[in-house]
Amino acid sequence: MSVAQVFEKLEQNFNADAAQGLDLVFQFDIEDDKTYNLEINDGTCKMNEGAHDDPSVTLIMNSETLQGIVSGETDGMQAFMAGQLRAEGDMMLATKLGELFNMG
Repeated sequence: MSVAQVFEKLEQNFNADAAQGLDLVFQFDIEDDKTYNLEINDGTCKMNEGAHDDPSVTLIMNSETLQGIVSGETDGMQAFMAGQLRAEGDMMLATKLGELFNMG
C-alpha cells in the first residue's frame, strides 16, 4: 500500500462523531515520501498533500512506521518510545488519532 493509499484509508475510516467541535491539523512528515496533513474541523476531515501553515501537531516517521500504525500492527506509543516516531507541537493530540480514526 502506498503512502497516499494509507491516507485515503485513514480518511475513509474517519470517526466524525469523535471530531465534533474539534478544529485541528495533523501533519505527517513521511521521511521517505511526501508530507501530508489532515484538517479536522467540527466533524469533517480533509486530506491535503503538502505542509500546512500552522499544524496543531506534526508527526515525523517513515512510511513503514505509518503503515504499521494504520494497520494496527504497530502501537503508536511503542513506536514513539522506540524513536520510530517523533512529534512536534501538541504531542497530546497524537493520542487522539486512535479516537478519530478506526485503526486496523
